[in-house]
Amino acid sequence: MAQTPLSAQEVARLIDHTLLKPEATPEQILQLCAEAREYHFASVCVNPIYVPLCAQELRDVDDVAVCTVIGFPLGANLPEVKAFEAERAIADGARELDMVLRVGALKAGDRDALRRDIAAVVDTAHAHGALCKVILETALLTDEEKVLACQVAQEVGADFVKTSTGFSSGGATVEDVALMRRTVGPQMGVKASGGIRTYAALRAMVEAGATRIGASAGVRIMQELLGQAPTAAPSNGY
Repeated sequence: MAQTPLSAQEVARLIDHTLLKPEATPEQILQLCAEAREYHFASVCVNPIYVPLCAQELRDVDDVAVCTVIGFPLGANLPEVKAFEAERAIADGARELDMVLRVGALKAGDRDALRRDIAAVVDTAHAHGALCKVILETALLTDEEKVLACQVAQEVGADFVKTSTGFSSGGATVEDVALMRRTVGPQMGVKASGGIRTYAALRAMVEAGATRIGASAGVRIMQELLGQAPTAAPSNGY
């Protein structure tokens, strides 16, 4: 059966407009904010150092959140360090936190360590009314490990599970998004990120169960959808 097309507004509200490359400049971050303001993306997703700049630039915009990353991109920090990073990011103006879980603990099957790791950021986020998304880094995991990560993230109250950092050996796949959706059920968010650069790719992720899309090519996707001449998409792994 043919799927109902998504409107441009619906597509924009799915996208975390992302710029996480290490060489990003303040001017590029300001451009990111301007694009998010123009298209009404769900958020801008930036490294923590740029949270204050984005919060200031978007202070008069009600529908674009400031999102940042925690323990990024490896996830190999202590829970206390991640909690501090989360606390500082929220104080600087972040309203959504995408944290990288401790991949080594997941692969070791250490459920208790994984719970402590994720809960440190989830609890900090929720204490201040912020959302927490948990990045699994699916390219490094077996299906069983993906399921375990989703289960633990859900147990400790995370708002989303997310596929990838965009900086590892692979990004989002339809199969992984579908597996994550089956595992967490209909109520929890699922974010697909890494390699989503066209409307067709975005739509495939949504049909598989994604409710948020992390992309550096958000403008290009919107231009494609609106029939506008495309501009070059940023190349930052996302």
